[in-house]
Amino acid sequence: MPLSDDEQKILSQIEQQLHETDPALAKEVATTTVYSHSARNIKWSVLGFIIGLITIVLTLSISFWLAFVGFVMMLAAALLFEQNLRRLGRAGMNQLSMSVRSGNLRNSFNDKQGKLRRKYRPDDPTQ
Repeated sequence: MPLSDDEQKILSQIEQQLHETDPALAKEVATTTVYSHSARNIKWSVLGFIIGLITIVLTLSISFWLAFVGFVMMLAAALLFEQNLRRLGRAGMNQLSMSVRSGNLRNSFNDKQGKLRRKYRPDDPTQ
């Protein structure tokens, strides 16, 4: 059901007030999607899988049990990957690929890099 003109006007006023009062939150809400959490978990599960594989390769000659721990890490990461891939689904994959094509992913990395720089930058006495 479409919104009436009055409802659209009220909604645009709320959006404008949000941009005026907290532009960082407005930007975060505009760039974050429903699928962001699953995509982030997929990245972490791939990293966990790689760490598990490295653990197996490095510890198999030392101890079977340590290599088994690496295998369990790989298995847990693979299950996490599969679970989040299902959550992401076809619509999420399409949205993620569109954001990569449009460069939003690069902008996201640049924003996070800027936040880290601001967070860990030594205090500048000239400011």
